Amino acid sequence: MASRDIILIGASAGGVQALSELVGGLPADLPAAVFIVLHVSPYGRSAMPVILSRAGNLPAVHATDGEPIQMGRIYVAPPDQHLVLQDGFVRLSRAATENAQRPAVDVLFRTAAQAYGRRAIGVVLTGNLDDGTAGLAVVKRHGGTAVVQDPEEADYPSMPQSAIANVDVDHVLPLAGIAPILVELIREPLEEPEPREPEGLDMKEELEHGQDHEEQGVPSDLTCPDCGGSLRESRVEDIVHFRCRTGHAYSPETLLVKQDDVVEAALWAAVRSLLENAALARRMERRLGQSGRLTPGAEQRYERRAEEAERHAEVLRRMLVQDETKAQGQLSARMA
Repeated sequence: MASRDIILIGASAGGVQALSELVGGLPADLPAAVFIVLHVSPYGRSAMPVILSRAGNLPAVHATDGEPIQMGRIYVAPPDQHLVLQDGFVRLSRAATENAQRPAVDVLFRTAAQAYGRRAIGVVLTGNLDDGTAGLAVVKRHGGTAVVQDPEEADYPSMPQSAIANVDVDHVLPLAGIAPILVELIREPLEEPEPREPEGLDMKEELEHGQDHEEQGVPSDLTCPDCGGSLRESRVEDIVHFRCRTGHAYSPETLLVKQDDVVEAALWAAVRSLLENAALARRMERRLGQSGRLTPGAEQRYERRAEEAERHAEVLRRMLVQDETKAQGQLSARMA
């Protein structure tokens, strides 16, 4: 009989410690393969396979494109590459970011659910925002099992909270209870599933563009904060999702954050432009004065223009600094 032998784990902030504790509770003879996506910087090397190998009984490696899946092994998504599962194989993709991340938890969960159905177990751990929620919904839709860390004990509860709020989760557990439930679920035999129609996953599209034919959606009148393209809105199990033609994909929460980043960048650009405008006005005033062609009216005009630009720049700068200080205070309060 079939068994649940594909374990999918997603984590973000606070994930190194959580993952170390979780894999430390898995036995060396685990008859399953474990796949992990942790949000990491795309610009550095990741030591996660070494950390996880030392923390537990299973060997951990960075996934390699095209390698066959082996039971009793942990596969970690490399930095700046999505981890994609096919039937029996691991694939890596540099398709567009999803939820501003590459690797993204949703990509792993979605492709594994479509390849393995009821054999998949999706696990969402500590992290900010809501990457993993839409993917976990796909895991459930294909008959898989959803396990989520208890937000009350997560270092960063947003990812678990979002999963619980939007997905029919099977188990909400403290971190210490997740490894035992995984072992229990793996050892439970699965009845043979009823035959289901293939859902048309185009793996070439998934690898190159991060999308399949189910997620085309309808126009949303919103633009992609990464490339400026039009966003289309779709729903996965009533979870709203946005994607542009390029392949950038966002949950509503992530899209709000990215839009905030775009607004902040535009305001800082405005500060810079205003200060440059003031500097140019004073430079023109100085050069005309040196040439003896500066009239009293022109001198006043240039000075007034420089002062207005500097005043407007200072107003924007104070607003941005105050908002940043406020945001940092709110973050500190949540962490306390």
